[in-house]
Amino acid sequence: MSQIPEPDDTELPIGQVQRQVTVPESVPMVVLLGQRDEVLRAVEGGFPGVDVHVRGNVVTLTGPTGDVTLAERLVEELATVAGVGQPLTADAVGRAITMLRGQAVERPAEVMTTNILSSRGRTIRPKTVGQKRYVDAIDGSTIVFGIGPAGTGKTYLAMAKAVNALQSKQVNRIVLTRPAVEAGERLGYLPGTLNDKIDPYLRPLYDALHDMLDPESIPKLMAAGTIEVAPLAYMRGRTLNDAFIILDEAQNTSPEQMKMFLTRLGFNSKVVVTGDVTQVDLPTGTRSGLRVVQEILTDIDDVTFCRLTSADVVRHHLVGEIIDAYERWDAAARSHENRPRHPGGRRENRGESR
Repeated sequence: MSQIPEPDDTELPIGQVQRQVTVPESVPMVVLLGQRDEVLRAVEGGFPGVDVHVRGNVVTLTGPTGDVTLAERLVEELATVAGVGQPLTADAVGRAITMLRGQAVERPAEVMTTNILSSRGRTIRPKTVGQKRYVDAIDGSTIVFGIGPAGTGKTYLAMAKAVNALQSKQVNRIVLTRPAVEAGERLGYLPGTLNDKIDPYLRPLYDALHDMLDPESIPKLMAAGTIEVAPLAYMRGRTLNDAFIILDEAQNTSPEQMKMFLTRLGFNSKVVVTGDVTQVDLPTGTRSGLRVVQEILTDIDDVTFCRLTSADVVRHHLVGEIIDAYERWDAAARSHENRPRHPGGRRENRGESR
């Protein structure tokens, strides 16, 4: 994208500037602006102090210097994305603005045009800087831990990388596992056969597979052992070579189960462990294996811990706000629990009426 000569700012109020950006002719303006100008409206909403005017393929930005500079970079990044034929949405604009304001090393266009897997008419891509770093870590490390709250794409992106590795013949099979119910894996009280008992706990993994593969091919791949979906207890005593292995809901493993799982790693295999340490369902007194492993493996080469946050949530915007609200509540509760007590056992009640 090229810039035409800058307008004369002398007639603008102090602190205000005007910049013009010329969009290359190869970039369809209808894609850049979005359906019914959806993208344009999102740019204006992200920078309410900036006047955005479009005439032909020239975008004029007028407003405070800092905001205009960011808005100018945003238009350039969006034009790069539109130039490769990728559709833009208001949601994508919001994420790009977050990346620019966060001063991430990665460019928004770099994040938004990284293709992981194309399947069934759609392409799976990272949507945030945290997700891009997570995907890059999976490419670069043998064992990767994706730790973060619900909705950050931990399992979904790992599944996409696994399917891509299988299709490109980097591995011969995919092994998907998760602890059933809780660390004890007590399924006996449930009705039905063993498959009936464990299917509800493995269903999210099946759902992701159906998003990424032809549903008719999945039973054949599973029958051939190319794809295996099983509870964690089935991993004991095995060595998994030439495989992409994903342990989901790892916060519900005990330290012993986590050690057992990680030592299944064979040659030419890759392991991704996902979980949310704020949603542990283990019995009281049992430490989460996902918490403990962060204390044990931190300094080992070829093992990477990726920590995703509410900023990486790609569900409804309220999900991120809910996660932040719970974190504030938890912090306040911990602070209350740590308040000093009077010798008689009562907590100090400084500043409160008696």
